[in-house]
Formats: sequence, C-alpha cells, structure tokens
Amino acid sequence: MRSVVITAADNVMGIDVAGPAEVFDMANRLDSKPQYHLELVAIPGGAVPTSTGIAVNAKDARRFVDPIDTLIVTGGWGVQKRGPTDELVQWVKRAAERSRRVCSVCTGAFVLAAAGLLNGRRAATHWDTGKGFARLYPQVQLDLRPIYVRDGHIWTSAGSTAGIDLALALVEHDLGRSRALEIAKYLVVFLHRPGGQAQFSTALTAQARTAGQEAGGRFHDLHAWIADNLTADLSVQALASRARMSRRSFDRNYFDVMGRTPAKAVERIRVEAAARSLERGDVSIKRIAATCGFGSDEHLRRAFVRQLDVTPDQYRATFGVRASNDQAAA
Repeated sequence: MRSVVITAADNVMGIDVAGPAEVFDMANRLDSKPQYHLELVAIPGGAVPTSTGIAVNAKDARRFVDPIDTLIVTGGWGVQKRGPTDELVQWVKRAAERSRRVCSVCTGAFVLAAAGLLNGRRAATHWDTGKGFARLYPQVQLDLRPIYVRDGHIWTSAGSTAGIDLALALVEHDLGRSRALEIAKYLVVFLHRPGGQAQFSTALTAQARTAGQEAGGRFHDLHAWIADNLTADLSVQALASRARMSRRSFDRNYFDVMGRTPAKAVERIRVEAAARSLERGDVSIKRIAATCGFGSDEHLRRAFVRQLDVTPDQYRATFGVRASNDQAAA
C-alpha cells in the first residue's frame, strides 16, 4: 500500500486536510484491494485545532520514521511565519528525503519553501499570499495562475479546494484517469480539472469583480448566459441588448467593472469551454470549434494561442484523456 502522510499545523483549514484525504479514501473504497494508507501527523501530536475551531486528531510526526510514498503538507493561518528553523519545517525537510513525492496544499508551499525544497522550482500557492511568498522566497518560480503545479517529484497546489484537484491528479498518476474521474463523480466534484487550468474561470473572476456593484448583477447573469449560448450572436450590440443597456453605456460600464472588453471576455469563455472538450475526449477540433462558437478551427487555434500560448493540439496532448492515461502508465 502507498503511504500517504498529511501534516497539520494549528489553524489549518479543515478542507485542506479532509479534501485530499477523502480522495484517497474513496480510491480505497472503489478498489477491491486498498491502495493507500493514510496518516495525519503534527508536532506535537494530539488534537490540532482547525481554523473553524473543530479539532482533528494527529499522530506525533517526530515518532513517524517509516518510508513515505506521498507527503502532503498543508498550510493554515500563520504558517507564513514558519522559518527554516521551525520544528515542523525541519521535520518536513527530513521526511522529504524518504518520500517518493512531496506535495503542498494552499499555503503549505511556505513550509516547503522554508525547507529549501522549492529552490529553483516552479510552484503554486493561494493567490492571496503571492506577494508575501515572492518577497520571502525569490528563488522560487512562483506561478499563481494554475490550480496545481508539478515540478519533478514535487507538486504544489492553489488554495483549499485545489487540494482535491491535486489529490485527484495524484490518484490519476497512480491508478489512471478513469479511476480519478470515478472518484470525482462520487465526491460530486463538478470537473476534474488539470493543473494547467487557471485558478479562476472567467465567470468566477467576473463574480468577484462585480460583487456589490450596481452593474455587477447584470454582468454576472450575462456571463452565465454566454456560457450556455456559445453559438449565439455574441456581438457587443447583442450583449448590450441582453443586458438592457445602450451599446455606449454597456461598453463603458463593462470595461470599468471587468477591466477587459466584452469581446475579450467572450473569447475567454469560449476558450474555456473548448479546453474542457479537449480534455474529455477525441471530438475533432473542427467540431469543437463549431460548438464553442469559433466558426472555424483556425479561429479556435488563434484564440488558444492568444489566451493560453498553446495550440488546441498541444493542449489536448498535455491534458487530454489519452495523454493522462499514458502518463499514468509510465
């Protein structure tokens, strides 16, 4: 069995621990022969308070000396203050030497960085802590865009629920994409997202930017409608009419609120939909271009290069079902 060891520090977010743990536990439940053995450790052991005040029970990490298949380091409020001499940081540094792969969830990346494990590597963490992380650890190639990042045997993820995506990716690497998707279905995770996807979709970013603004409600509803009507007339005039605004007022208000033009937002939403289709199966690029409103595969290709710096073929080769199964078998 693969040993999965998850660390917990005081004020850890419960979902940072429970999210990945549930993924590995579900993998065991769906297999006739359990694949993972889970351990939760802390320094010291015992009851560890989470950020909600609900405690989780952990073993004393200092007494755990067995080989580790997967070490997962979670973060929590105040974890940024743990420096290289911190006892947990030192234990993680030693434990990493006997681990096949080392991972972090959310601000757990601060612990890995303090231990020197991310030097010269590309890594992700929660978007809101990016400036502080970059200031403390300039030797790390921080990337706040992806949900998770793999650099060799070290995996790092964005905030909170991204730990579930990371765990699904680890299971996929071990047991194949079909098992990971089966787990996602049981956990009612809407989509098994590859690491290359952005931490925020266009629609989610829009909701955050428009919260509390008078025009925000209109634009939030508009983005949802666009996502459901990718082949409709999505010209600026049509969108303005949909939002019940004059074109001039729509143009001005949309850019002021969203920080981009309506045309660029439409293209981004279409690219996100096309990317999901490319991940799921072998539908032709020409067909995807038509169903996502691009009109032609050449228009789709140009949009992908503008938005993601890769072609649709390159995206599918990296994140498609076949590519994921090939990686798992390797």
